[in-house]
Amino acid sequence: MSDALVFHFDVDGENFTSAGQASTAVKRNLRQLGLPPEIIRRVSIAMYEGEINMVIHANGGDADVIVHEDCIEIILADKGPGIKDISLAMQEGYSTAPDNIRSLGFGAGMGLPNMKRYTDSMNIETELGVGTTITMKVNLT
Repeated sequence: MSDALVFHFDVDGENFTSAGQASTAVKRNLRQLGLPPEIIRRVSIAMYEGEINMVIHANGGDADVIVHEDCIEIILADKGPGIKDISLAMQEGYSTAPDNIRSLGFGAGMGLPNMKRYTDSMNIETELGVGTTITMKVNLT
């Protein structure tokens, strides 16, 4: 692969019935490319957690998965409220999800920690009232 392969998804906000569709499509696409199962698993988990966060907190957004020769890059961008305290949000179990979302089984406060755990690098750019962009990479080598 000399050119990067890009998969783009529009994540529909507040629609829990479609939440997870982008990560499922990514998993299928990476399998078709013949990537190792462990890489596919890591990318799928990070993608799913990010996708759910965009639905819960940001009314959706854009997700791009870029397959490079040496890594898979995941870029999640939204125009939500932004993350007030990144270090607090990175703590396992911390959540700002409302009770009605938690009653559905979402919002347990593992999204960002799992995104970091299953990727080789993660960068969060956020501005209150403007939105958040998270860039993650999973190395292929």
